Amino acid sequence: MKIRVYYEDTDAAGVVYHSNYLNYMERARTEYMRERGCSVSEMAANGSIFPVVRMEIEFKAPARHDEVLIVRTVPVKVGGSTFILLQQILRDSDQQLLVEAQVSLACVSQVLKAKRLPIQLKEILIKDIQP
Repeated sequence: MKIRVYYEDTDAAGVVYHSNYLNYMERARTEYMRERGCSVSEMAANGSIFPVVRMEIEFKAPARHDEVLIVRTVPVKVGGSTFILLQQILRDSDQQLLVEAQVSLACVSQVLKAKRLPIQLKEILIKDIQP
């Protein structure tokens, strides 16, 4: 998924403020699912919500105002009610890796009780796992 950095995303030095990378990754996770026929809003309406329960993130280099970024999302592990995604943010112009995160998500009900992943989503995640 491509994202352009807007002035509002940056700090006084014109560098993307660190928390905005989390927003970019959230959008990319939603688009990853949408592109594979799994609507996050429909799954929530059907009782499956996917909160982030753990995130390890490494900031390697800054992104700046007006740059175009690529956010990659790849499943690395799928369990019964959890999954882990590798998310990378690269600068489009030179493919430099700027941010890398391992994001752990759980499947919970609307009352925040753990539940099994919807089978359609689980099958998609398993199919897309990269070794």
